[in-house]
Amino acid sequence: MYGVQSSVATLQRVAVRRPDAMLRADHVRWHYAHPLDAERVLAQHDRFVDLLEAHGCDVVWMPDDADDLADSVFTYDPSFVVGSGAVVLRPGKELRRGEADLHAAFYGEHGIPVLGRIIAPGTVEGGDCFFLDEHTLAVGRGFRTNQVGIDQLSSILGPVGVDVIVYDLPFHQGPEACLHLLSLISPLADDLALVHAPLLPTALHQALTARGVTLLAAPAVEFTASGGLNLNVLATAPRRLISVEGFPATLALLRSAGCEVDTFPGDELCVACEGGPTCLTRPLLRA
Repeated sequence: MYGVQSSVATLQRVAVRRPDAMLRADHVRWHYAHPLDAERVLAQHDRFVDLLEAHGCDVVWMPDDADDLADSVFTYDPSFVVGSGAVVLRPGKELRRGEADLHAAFYGEHGIPVLGRIIAPGTVEGGDCFFLDEHTLAVGRGFRTNQVGIDQLSSILGPVGVDVIVYDLPFHQGPEACLHLLSLISPLADDLALVHAPLLPTALHQALTARGVTLLAAPAVEFTASGGLNLNVLATAPRRLISVEGFPATLALLRSAGCEVDTFPGDELCVACEGGPTCLTRPLLRA
C-alpha cells in the first residue's frame, strides 16, 4: 500500500535504511561534525525505529548493500511519494546521487509506480518539499534544489493533480551546509507548524497565516545549538510527534500547543550529521 497527500496525516507505512554506510564514511568528506561513534549511532537509530513502531507505523527496510552512500540513512531526500506513486529525485549533494537508483529499485520491488525522475541538470531533494494541502506541494529553491529540477517536478506532478509553489531559501551558512525548506518548518497538524521565524521565507509565512496555520516560533538559542535539529520534528499523526531529545524549551513549546511528543537520543545520529527524525523516513502511506 502507498499514497501520501499530507505531511501530517497518520503515518501508516514508512521506509527506513540502516546507518551502516555512515559508519564507514570519512566525516570530513561527508560534512559530519566529527568521527562517529558506531555503537551510539546504531543504538540511536534502533531507538528511533522502536518509536516509529510504537506509533503504529509499518516499517519497511530498504536493503543495505554495503555501499558507500553514507547519507542514505536519511531516506526522505532521494525520492518523494504522492497519492499515485513516487518521484525519484536527484540530490543536489553530489555524494548522494547514487541513492536515486537505490530508491528506484526499492519502488520496483514493492510495486509502487514511479511517476517520473528528475534528470541532470535538475536537482531536487525531498527535504525541500512538504504538502501545504493534498493538492499543493511547497518546494524550497536553494543550494540543494534548483529551478530546472522544480520545473521537472511540476511537469511530473501536474498531471496527477499536485501543484508546486516555490519558496526561495536564504543563503545562511552557504552551499556546503544542509539547509532545506524543512530545516525551517515542521508541519505538526493542518493548523499548526513549528518554525524558525528569522529564516522562514516571507511568502511562506504569509501563505500559512492566510490558511489559518498557527506558527510556533522555535527558541532561537536551541536552533543555533542544535544546528536546526530542534526544529526537525516528525509528525506521525496530527499533534503526535517524534523529536530528538535534549531541547527542553522546544519540547515545552510543542507540549503547550497540545502536542504529544516522544523523544530519542540523536546527538550522534542526527545532530552530528545534519539530519533529524523527518530525514530518517520516507513516508510511503499516510491516511
